[in-house]
Amino acid sequence: SSGINAEWPLRPGGKKRFEGVDVRIRVRGGGATARIYAIRQALSKSLVAYYQKFVDETSKKEIKDILLNYDKSMLVADPRRCEPKKFGGPGARARYQKSYR
Repeated sequence: SSGINAEWPLRPGGKKRFEGVDVRIRVRGGGATARIYAIRQALSKSLVAYYQKFVDETSKKEIKDILLNYDKSMLVADPRRCEPKKFGGPGARARYQKSYR
């Protein structure tokens, strides 16, 4: 739909590397695009963890570097969150209009 695919983490490393891996991911909350980004990140992190635990450290480092070079958001979460609303206005930063007369 938006050009983002949940299978992107498999592209840079090649699908052959991950044939024996079975992954199940459950996502809750957020919109369609946010869910796809969450799936991409979960898949990338799980592949790195799998390589660390069951294969060896050098291939784990290699996969991690490939994923980071391809797209940093695959392993590093975006820290931006919605700013909370404050009093004296309709939103976080906007203030109510002032009338002098």
